[in-house]
Amino acid sequence: MNIEKVMVIGAGQMGAGIAHVCAQAGFHVRLYDNQAKALEKGINTIEKLLQRSVDKQRMTEQEKNETFTRIQAVDTLWEGSKADLIIEAVIENMDVKTDIFQQLDHIAPTHAILASNTSSLPITEIAAATERPEQVIGMHFMNPVPVMKLVEIIRGLQTSDQTYQAIDQMAKALNKTPVVVNDFPGFVSNRILMPMINEAIYTLYEGIATVEDIDTSMKLGMNHPMGPLTLADFIGLDTCLYIMEVLHEGFADSKYRPCPLLRQYVKAGWLGKKSGRGFYTYTKLYTNA
Repeated sequence: MNIEKVMVIGAGQMGAGIAHVCAQAGFHVRLYDNQAKALEKGINTIEKLLQRSVDKQRMTEQEKNETFTRIQAVDTLWEGSKADLIIEAVIENMDVKTDIFQQLDHIAPTHAILASNTSSLPITEIAAATERPEQVIGMHFMNPVPVMKLVEIIRGLQTSDQTYQAIDQMAKALNKTPVVVNDFPGFVSNRILMPMINEAIYTLYEGIATVEDIDTSMKLGMNHPMGPLTLADFIGLDTCLYIMEVLHEGFADSKYRPCPLLRQYVKAGWLGKKSGRGFYTYTKLYTNA
């Protein structure tokens, strides 16, 4: 299958990043969000990141302009009728995702592939909301999308070989390294990462060490680029909690039980860098720049 036209659903940090790398790789992109302010912010973020690449001499002014002109902001899902591939990148909520996929199934051309950027939810269940489950697949990008090389490709129970091969080629065209993953809760990256973060939170909760010392132990002792509590703040504590709940429910194993301190922080609205407070306090709220 030849993919030329891509639509991205959701203009937040992940969606804007996906639109960015697709356009930079030469694909024609339509970026949609049901909130006008989010869509405007996503477009502005892409433009700023492209300009930063010019300033750092990673691309020319002409390449920046050509990339940016390949991105079109749209205000209706019906623009999906012109896409070869639609990548959903909205909130990690199964009801929201299945509703979108049901709509896209009626809108998208019969040949189009429907992909989800979900970080933990089952692709098989998302695919079941459509009449084309063989053309539904997971395409889990890492954050920040323009920088991180990994893409997890998640095959649902009915995902066809043709769909997988098209997405594998697409990921490589984006200069990413794809890994194929079977459809289990948390896939690979989050099944390993989130319990580590959760255990770091338990270590804090039980008074074993301070936030700073926990992070320092993992940075200097395990050579991690950032500590687990800093990373949790970057990911968003609400997202961490949601993924742990998916793992806990999916495997029915107590080792995935979210730490009570994580729940408490989320209830307090301490969601990490995006809210200005998590395990650390941030004087400047997180932006997509």
